[in-house]
Amino acid sequence: MPMKEFIKVMKALRGTNRVKILKMLQHGELCVCEIQKALEISQPTASKHLKILEEANFLNSRKKGLWVYYRLNHGSGSPYAVAMLGNLKHWLDETPEITEIVKRLHDLRRATHAAHNSQDLPVNLKNQNGR
Repeated sequence: MPMKEFIKVMKALRGTNRVKILKMLQHGELCVCEIQKALEISQPTASKHLKILEEANFLNSRKKGLWVYYRLNHGSGSPYAVAMLGNLKHWLDETPEITEIVKRLHDLRRATHAAHNSQDLPVNLKNQNGR
């Protein structure tokens, strides 16, 4: 069984976008739409990558209303995933692709937070506030 688990973890890392997702999540929890926008990929593609990473025990998710949020799984699950996450903290930070995406995260988070809060308002408040 350990060999299968190890292979699953290694296969999950073979995609460039999946590694980028892990690097983005080092900066905190993100919703699917933020990941999709940062990587400039479709929602189904983002969800597919997130599912693979979650099945390999790299991620945890939680649902809040319409939104699904992902964060790194540092403590439980696969010891191979935990080890790779620990090492990945020190790898690729200076890669232009990673630095560009991390720069986008701040603006994406601000815009997404505003949109999500607007969605959480009761309908009558949305109309009064012009949203």
